Amino acid sequence: MKRIYSGGPFESKIGYCRAVVAGGFVHVAGTVGQGERVEEQCQSALDVIEKALNEAGSNFAHAIRVTYMLPKAADFEACWPILSATFGENPPATTMIECGLIDPKYKIEIEVTAMLPS
Repeated sequence: MKRIYSGGPFESKIGYCRAVVAGGFVHVAGTVGQGERVEEQCQSALDVIEKALNEAGSNFAHAIRVTYMLPKAADFEACWPILSATFGENPPATTMIECGLIDPKYKIEIEVTAMLPS
């Protein structure tokens, strides 16, 4: 098992790491992004996730499951072009949940599970 840290402030405060590589899978923790608009936060979160996947030896082409969490379900549609560009050729199973996030400034949180390439 391998643990991947991003150095984010919540990792030490809460006691978690950005991703865990185990059993041929990369489990990336729920990740929020920076920016004012949901699109900016979505892209920022995907950038952090991509870095963790790359460090684990995987990438978005190997993503098998993605969960999107948003305080406002209506904001999700603005992210669709970004998500389609990221996963379009290799779409994962996906769930979108409307829920509260850890801080009201966050508009989207993304959690990814990917396989390690064989």
